[in-house]
Amino acid sequence: MNDIKVIFTDENIHKIFGHEAAEDENSERLQEYYLKNEIYDRITANLPLRILVGHKGIGKSALFKIAIAEDKYKGILPIYIRPDDLIGIGKEKNDFLETIREWKIGLKSIITAKVLEYAEIDPESEIYSKIKTYSGKIVNFVTDTFTYIKEKLNLNQAQEIIISSYLKNKKINIYIDDLDRGWESKKSDIQNLSALLNAIRDMSNDNPGLNFKISLRSDVYYLVRTSDESTDKIEGSVVWYTWTPHEILLLLIKRIQTYLGNDFNIDSFRHLQQSQLARYLDYVFEPKFTGIGKWSDIAVYKVLMSMIRKRPRDLVKLCTLAAKRAHNLKQNKINTESLRSIFEEYSQGRIQDTINEFKSELPKIESLLLGMKPTKKTLKASENYIFTTQQLLAKLNNIMMHSDFKFANGRSATARELLQFLYKINFLTARKLTESGEIDRKDFEENRYLSNQFVDFGYDWEIHPAYRWALQPDSIEDIFYKLDIR
Repeated sequence: MNDIKVIFTDENIHKIFGHEAAEDENSERLQEYYLKNEIYDRITANLPLRILVGHKGIGKSALFKIAIAEDKYKGILPIYIRPDDLIGIGKEKNDFLETIREWKIGLKSIITAKVLEYAEIDPESEIYSKIKTYSGKIVNFVTDTFTYIKEKLNLNQAQEIIISSYLKNKKINIYIDDLDRGWESKKSDIQNLSALLNAIRDMSNDNPGLNFKISLRSDVYYLVRTSDESTDKIEGSVVWYTWTPHEILLLLIKRIQTYLGNDFNIDSFRHLQQSQLARYLDYVFEPKFTGIGKWSDIAVYKVLMSMIRKRPRDLVKLCTLAAKRAHNLKQNKINTESLRSIFEEYSQGRIQDTINEFKSELPKIESLLLGMKPTKKTLKASENYIFTTQQLLAKLNNIMMHSDFKFANGRSATARELLQFLYKINFLTARKLTESGEIDRKDFEENRYLSNQFVDFGYDWEIHPAYRWALQPDSIEDIFYKLDIR
């Protein structure tokens, strides 16, 4: 294992750890290293409606890309719809029911056109003109059209496979991704998205064989769900996308092993303890992190798991930065030096990502996040990033003395609402010390009610390690002594 040396060129780094954005990844490489979990099975289930909800960078687009590839293999028609395909639909309507109706008409036109495009049917043919006048169900239209095409036209081999497979299965999976692109959290945005979800629900129920798979950022879904009572009808179709630390570690190992060309049967690894899995990182990482304080002489996988927010994109960013630094230092493995030297840059990136992602909901989010920086007084405290609920509310009230925080709808935020917001965006993690001395941590996706305004579940709050180096750049060494490894 230790005889293999990896040269961290930009090309090799990309091949090992993957691309930050799944839509830009080479499809064959993505299929090699992609790790399926229970969430994948739930989303790809043969059900009329599945809504995949999760934070940016958690892997929603990657899941869809893999699912689409598998649909093609199984002979199921996969139709991929991007935000630019939906421009203008529902924007001009004030009446909610009219907006739903417009979404149905617009989606029907888009889906049927994309089906014919997928089957390589000439857009100038008379078949396309029938789309606008067809009043029946989508699946029936596609079935009738493909039957006619197969009888009347000379098909190439690709067309023959696509059309024959569909006529056998009569299934169409519709993937709608990146709906939060351009999201501004305005009332009109919320209403239009709610109308879209209602339209999709109706269409999936009215068209057996037509299954919708939609991805939404968690904060976007949360706003729609809490603003529109009609969305209670789709709650049973929602699948929250989460990763366990164990799955994240397996994901990293699979990427390394497949890059090296090794056979990797994931099922034989799932049952292993993280400490047993760690040795498979040794091709690329030094096994120990020789830090200081609570980070002294610990397994490097624990450092990696501590620094990421359970998002594959975080892992890619962290490992890519460290590998580039190792290359600059002429090292063949990522070690303590290459990791420590990029923590601040990595942390600043996560702060900026969070600001970019959520400023549409809270315009002054940057002031809020930077306001959570430890004060000179708390820098001397033993726990300067951990708060009881009352301590955190007091800190937030102090921050609010210097700025009026308003949400996108113009409503001023209370300290409790800011606490809920910070928990929702994964800036805060809930934590509780158990009787056995272990730390029980909960993220928003795991328990969305811990920050409830009226109930205290006994959890304290801590700022996620991913942000701490950006908040305390003048006392970085102090972080190692006060930050519990995860």
